[in-house]
Amino acid sequence: MVNHTNYQTKHTMNTEYLSSVIKQFKYYKHLGDKTLEMVNEDELHWQGGEDSNSIAIIVKHLSGNMKSRWTNFLTEDGEKKWRDRDAEFVDDFDPKEGIIAQWESGWNCLFNALESLDEAQLSELIYIRNQGHTVVEAINRQLCHYSYHVGQMVFIGKLLKGSEWQSLSIAKNASNQYNAEKFSQEKIKRHFTDDQ
Repeated sequence: MVNHTNYQTKHTMNTEYLSSVIKQFKYYKHLGDKTLEMVNEDELHWQGGEDSNSIAIIVKHLSGNMKSRWTNFLTEDGEKKWRDRDAEFVDDFDPKEGIIAQWESGWNCLFNALESLDEAQLSELIYIRNQGHTVVEAINRQLCHYSYHVGQMVFIGKLLKGSEWQSLSIAKNASNQYNAEKFSQEKIKRHFTDDQ
């Protein structure tokens, strides 16, 4: 006998998970978008040291990873034979427009893959370098990976822009005002990115 209550609960959780995780990826893309808007051509290629990555390198790496992981991800290993990971860490000094095009193409690959999923596929097994993951585990792995690198982009941008940096979160000394505005509203279930 099918327990319809358990099925409905699991169905709702899986649907909410997909919706939530897509919004979370979009949030990190937004942070990267804003950083790319604020930095100029020279700042895009600035490296803190010989072994440090520039924003341009981070974008190349993220784009390469996204295309490899999310192209035919249900049927092919996430580390594609055509990927040249080592080349992602070489700054070819592409113009800003080219770097942004790579950025967009990587994210488009990710979102096309995620938006094609249905909740039944979340427990399917996929592979990255022959290591098995459920689809949920693979999504979580990449969410953490991408947020890590977007954080690096933001840090570099903030370091380089100094006082010209436009805060991407609650500005310094503005927490009380922000909290007062939030607590003045009715309680409601919504994703925190819905305010942006």
